[in-house]
Amino acid sequence: MTTRTNYVLVDFENVQPQDIGLLKGGPFKVKVFLGPNQSKIPVSLAAALQSLGDNAEYISLETAGNNALDFHIAYYIGVLSATEPTAFFHVISKDTGFDSLLKYLKGKKIFAQRSICIADIPYFKPALPDATDAQIEAVIADLIRRKASKPRTQKTLLSTLHALFKKELSEQQLATLFATLCERGVVKVDGTKVSYALPTEP
Repeated sequence: MTTRTNYVLVDFENVQPQDIGLLKGGPFKVKVFLGPNQSKIPVSLAAALQSLGDNAEYISLETAGNNALDFHIAYYIGVLSATEPTAFFHVISKDTGFDSLLKYLKGKKIFAQRSICIADIPYFKPALPDATDAQIEAVIADLIRRKASKPRTQKTLLSTLHALFKKELSEQQLATLFATLCERGVVKVDGTKVSYALPTEP
């Protein structure tokens, strides 16, 4: 199974991460975006990036401007997602201005998320198990309770599942749960529409 490439795009004007060393040995490619006035790099950061070898690079802006660095990061996500559509993009920044772009990308099935520090990247969060029988049973029980108000599109069903598990599942775990429901014949997909084959209510 091919490991998904995780691009870590650091907004160095906004965040100076101390935990880049966490990325060593993982499926990461790091790009540190520097403003035109950031001519000095901390030795600790340079050493951590150097340990990543070819998987790390600096991108220095030549011209200052409002949100110039943000636009460069957006550009790189666009270029890289065109060549690697299955990659996961992690923007490391406190700037909430990225969030509307990342939400749009998710709507286009491009994995993207903003984190304030590298340790917050989902890769480092303890993973919940793959779709379990208990999860499947919880979903079936919830769908039966909904009666005629069950979700009718894949997008709405995924949102419903997300809420059902208190937003604790990652996008990958949600996708696994959805795929398991389809494999077991509980959910049937027709384009963007979904239908159900649920056990008869007692």
